[in-house]
Amino acid sequence: MKNEKDVLILAIESSCDETAAAVVKNGREVLSNIISSQIALHTLYGGVVPEIASRKHIEKVNQVVEEALKEAEVTMDDITAIAVTYGPGLVGALLVGVSAAKAIAFATGKPLVGVHHIEGHISANYIENKELEPPFACLVVSGGHTHLVVVKDYGEYEILGKTRDDAAGEAFDKVARAIGLGYPGGPKIDKVAKEGNPEAISFPRAKVSDAVYDFSFSGLKSAVLNYLNSCEMKGIEVKQADVAASFQKSVVDVLVEHAMLAVKEYGFTKLAIAGGVASNSALRSAMQEACKKNGVTFYYPSPVLCTDNAAMIGAAGYYDYIKGIRSGYDLNAVPNLKLGER
Repeated sequence: MKNEKDVLILAIESSCDETAAAVVKNGREVLSNIISSQIALHTLYGGVVPEIASRKHIEKVNQVVEEALKEAEVTMDDITAIAVTYGPGLVGALLVGVSAAKAIAFATGKPLVGVHHIEGHISANYIENKELEPPFACLVVSGGHTHLVVVKDYGEYEILGKTRDDAAGEAFDKVARAIGLGYPGGPKIDKVAKEGNPEAISFPRAKVSDAVYDFSFSGLKSAVLNYLNSCEMKGIEVKQADVAASFQKSVVDVLVEHAMLAVKEYGFTKLAIAGGVASNSALRSAMQEACKKNGVTFYYPSPVLCTDNAAMIGAAGYYDYIKGIRSGYDLNAVPNLKLGER
């Protein structure tokens, strides 16, 4: 199963509402990837309730770790190191994963590696694209983050641009709620938009005047809400699918435009996308088309590796581990951890 040179990382992820554990071999081969999702539970409340998320993590964390080892057909003796997400995320949720990882590391004497959640999302691209190596550009789009990043080397990043207000995923959730689709917004808008006309309503594409790579989605969200209000006041029937499709196109256009601008200016031949919104079908096909037109190789993870999972943390943890990065037993949850910080 494992020769002496193989590095097996046991990874734990609990930054939001997925309790996940995985065993990853040499940074790119996933031996197991167990995800216990809480979506059904949080749907009742129309979004993630941090307190409930934390309690569920406590219930599930040992189970997912045991299952990950079992599915990978390894024991703790085979594991080289423990990797865990320590930020950014919900502080209570992060603490559960961090505490579990520290306890396992302490009990087994294995090295502990704290991993940045966004670094995990970026590293998800290494799992299925064995040939992908830095440097490349990466667009990270999730519920909490919208970043355009230069991946200079493993674990070395330069942020070109980020959102000034709402993250793309956050805008999806808020608009989905406003048009009566509920939670989780991203997948629901993606599905409904397929039946709508993306040209039906002209929503704004915001530009940040002093920073060409920065994003802003709160104005777009407000424009959708204003449109819905004016329809209501005038007694005009709202076509849910058209609103979803037009909103989605506005977000996708901005994301693709920023990414292509960066690729051209910096001369990159490789572009990757990462994060939950990277599983959006409209974004994937628009980005694929733009990359093809500009002679850029496009990389993206399978949908299961776009949303929160531990395999991506195992991939990131491996590259940190071989660089000699170790965390002490004083590792703590850092809810607002910036990319590139340690």
